[in-house]
Formats: sequence, C-alpha cells, structure tokens
Amino acid sequence: MDMLWSGWGDPAKATPLPESVTALLRDLLGVKPHGTGPVELEDIDVPASPLTAAAHRALRDAVGDEAHVRTDAESRIRHTRGKSTPDLLRIRRGDVADLPAAVVLPAGHDEVLAVLRACAAHDLALVPFGGGTSVVGGLAPEQPGSRRRPFVALDLRRMDGLLALDPVSRTATLQPGLRAPQAEALLAEHGFTLGHFPQSYEWATIGGFAAARSSGQASAGYGRFDEMVLGLTVATPEGTLEVGRAPRSAAGPDLRQLVLGSEGAFGVITSVTVRLRPLPHTRVYEGWRFASFEEGATALRRLAQDGPRPTVLRLSDETETLIGLAQPDAIGASRAPQPAGCQAIAGYEGTAEDVAHRRERAAAVLRACGGTYLGEEPGERWAHGRYSAPYLRDALLDVGAFAETLETAAFWSRVPELYAAVRAALTTTLTGSGTPPLVMCHISHVYENGASLYFTVVSAQGEDPVAHWAPAKRAASEAILAAGGTISHHHGVGTDHRDGYVREAGPLGVEALRAVKQRLDPDGLLNPGVLLPLD
Repeated sequence: MDMLWSGWGDPAKATPLPESVTALLRDLLGVKPHGTGPVELEDIDVPASPLTAAAHRALRDAVGDEAHVRTDAESRIRHTRGKSTPDLLRIRRGDVADLPAAVVLPAGHDEVLAVLRACAAHDLALVPFGGGTSVVGGLAPEQPGSRRRPFVALDLRRMDGLLALDPVSRTATLQPGLRAPQAEALLAEHGFTLGHFPQSYEWATIGGFAAARSSGQASAGYGRFDEMVLGLTVATPEGTLEVGRAPRSAAGPDLRQLVLGSEGAFGVITSVTVRLRPLPHTRVYEGWRFASFEEGATALRRLAQDGPRPTVLRLSDETETLIGLAQPDAIGASRAPQPAGCQAIAGYEGTAEDVAHRRERAAAVLRACGGTYLGEEPGERWAHGRYSAPYLRDALLDVGAFAETLETAAFWSRVPELYAAVRAALTTTLTGSGTPPLVMCHISHVYENGASLYFTVVSAQGEDPVAHWAPAKRAASEAILAAGGTISHHHGVGTDHRDGYVREAGPLGVEALRAVKQRLDPDGLLNPGVLLPLD
C-alpha cells in the first residue's frame, strides 16, 4: 500500500491526541487549533503534466508498458517531496510546486538505464524514489529560474526481490525497492536478519538505506547500514557501475563509499549486497534510570568503549523522559508518576547464552555508573512503540502544534558542548519569534569514539510555520557546525543540509565530488541540487 499522502504511514494507525495532551500544549506552549484541516487530495489543483508526447513514448518504451508511466494527479501528488514537517505542511495546504511530471516504474537494472537514456534525450531530470521517507528535502530537486526542467520520479517498487543468498558467506543481494519488513521476511525464511530497524523501518527501502547511509535503532549491535553493504550495482547516465567484490580490499579507494550516502545524485542503486546475521533466538529489552543526562552519557560511553555492548542502547534526556517520548504511542496515557532523571533503554539480541552473559556484565557497568534498574517493562514498551513517533508528529500538526526533528553526531568529548549549543540555538530562536519550544533529545547510536544526538522540537506553529521554522533550523545547523558536530548522522543531506555539508566537506572536497558528478552524470539529470549545489 502507499503511505498517507498528507502524513506518515498507514492512515489506519493514526491516533488523535488525548485531550489532556492538547490542553497541555495550549497551556504550556500556546498552541492554538486551526480552523480548517488539510485540503482533500481531490481538491488540490494539479496542473497537466508538462511531459511531451515524445518523452512519454520514450519512457513507455523504456519500461515496456503504458501502465508503468503514470501522469495522473494522485500518483504525482503522492511522489511530491518527502515527509519532513515542512514537506507535510506544504502538501497539507495544497502546495504542489515540486510536482513530478510523471512517475515511472522500472522492473530492473536495464530498464533503469533505458529510462536514464530517455531522460537525457528529452531533457528531463530524474529523482530516484524508494519509500518516500526523506526528511531532508531529498526528493525535491532544486532547479531555479531558467534552468528549471520537468522531472520524473523513478519509483523502484517493482524492483523488490531477493536476487541471491549465500548462506556460507552470510550475504544476500537485494533489489533497491524492497521495503525493510519484506526484506526481513524473505531473509527470515533462510534463518537470517539484517538487523536494520530505523524509525522509518515499516516504509523505507533497501536502496534508500544505502543512498542515505541509514542507521537503525539496533546499530550498537548490528552496525549502521553502510557497514552492512558489501557490494552495489548502480545505473548512471554514462553506464553501469559495479563496486565491491570482496569483504575488504586494498585495491585502491573503496568506491562503495562513493555511492553510499550519494542520495541518487551520482546514479540509481539497482542492487545491494549485504552481510547477514543469524536470526536471534532471544530478545530482551530493559529500562534504566540515571540522575542526569551527563551521568547516563558516561555510562553509554563506558559500554561503547569497553563493552559489553548491548544490541540496542539509547538514553533520553530529562525533558524527553518527563514527556515520555521514549514510548510515543503511550503519551497521554495515565500511569504512575515517574521519578526525575533520564531513562535509558538497553536491548540484547542473540543466543540465550550470549544475551545472558552480555546483560549481566553490562548491568554491572550501568550500576557502577549510577544507573538504577527499572525492569523489562520500560524496554518492552519502547520496543512496542518504536515506530510510532511519526504518527505522533502528524497528530501534533493536526491540533496546531509544530513538531520536527534534527540529528547530529560528534566525538564523546564534544557531545556535552554540542548538546547545550543546539538546545540553546533552538530555544533562543523560537522563543524570540514568540513560540517558546519544548526541546527534547536522546542518544540512540553509540560508537567507541562518539555518539549521535537526536533532537525533537515542539512549539506553536506561528502564522507561517514553514517560514517560522527556517531561522531555527539555520541556527541549529550553525550551532552544530560551530560545536564540532556533523550536519547529519543518518537523515542525509538532501537540499536542507546541503549548505552545511558543503562547509563540512570544504572547497576542495566539493570540487572532487563535482568532478565525479560530471563524469557519471554530465547533463546533471540526477536529483539536481540535492547533495551538491548547482554550478
């Protein structure tokens, strides 16, 4: 099924906020309900497709069937932008300025190459489209002024197969349009798992994970998705690029790393070879409490550096713990008052023996760092609701609140400064604009040398919520760069983070990437303005 066009996920799972939460938003943040809701899909004024008859025929010939070139209004609306809060606010008011001219559905690598040739022949840009879950402007090409040209959304849903599985090497080759739950189901039939469970898990695709360097909630145990990738096949306007033929190699720079995180700007990923892990026999998730975020972060660092490392390891700050955002599907539900402090979740997956051994040793470290064991109930609640936060965001928008996320990462020594700087930037900017925010944060990905910080911001929307958010986002990005953080840990670059990425990469780095872009995509067909600024 398709995602909700004006929000996240399955419409049947949408849940309105309890009155108690709506009242709290009104009293604490001054949130005022809107007089009208989102426009109806059928009421959106959709211009006719600018695709010429010749271009339409060329695309049809590339994919072999008229049914796989869609120019109807609904298909084009459903492929307009991604799922960031500004994206949703725009589409909810009927803004289709970034509407594709057509949605094209290829069935394999050769058809993708044929579509690229058709686009080159008819001066069409192309945006690869997987699950549509981008939250950084990765699906809306930037083509200002006279350089603007029609673009097609290349929907990869028909490329959704398991192409090969090697149980001896524990590898699998997957097509890019395969959604994560379907990938897990196919691999489970053979006794394996990827172990990749980001918040977008229910809708995101294998190709999207690779293109955006995704990181899942069990990254402490299974690693990031880019660490799982062993090989890639990529269709470019200049031909086929195949990278990765061994688990490790000293044969020059690793070209896999050039494709991973490239967000469709260099080519379309048409297959991904990944390493697998055996399905875990045992899963246990538990809760811990620390007196402060600093104390909890120290505990996470100890486990990340010296072990034993849990499979899932995350820590909410005081505000996120108080609000209960670690269990977003239970916000507003009556429960016993919680003591002050910060909640951590530790999860263990593997054999029963391995889980028991790591759990016992990790508990000793957590207690030594000041942690109080809360039992399995908080961990199981988190596991039950870990994909619910985007639905909560939609419910907040419905009642007139603004809710958005941003994330970064830094070395451990810089994490406290980074945390304080981003919170201050968001609070100062939004308060100065008349909408004091609630700023929450958690650590959800840990490494031997550092960790990620994931911020959630809730405030009143203001008169023009998209314009209202822009200065706060800029201030947060400036604070991230000034404090030594990376502009994105796992959401990607898109157009939203592009200027920050340019500063991070530096002038020479950007010119090197431009040279790659020029060689693989000389006409600039692929995702113009995403990842790299236009010349």
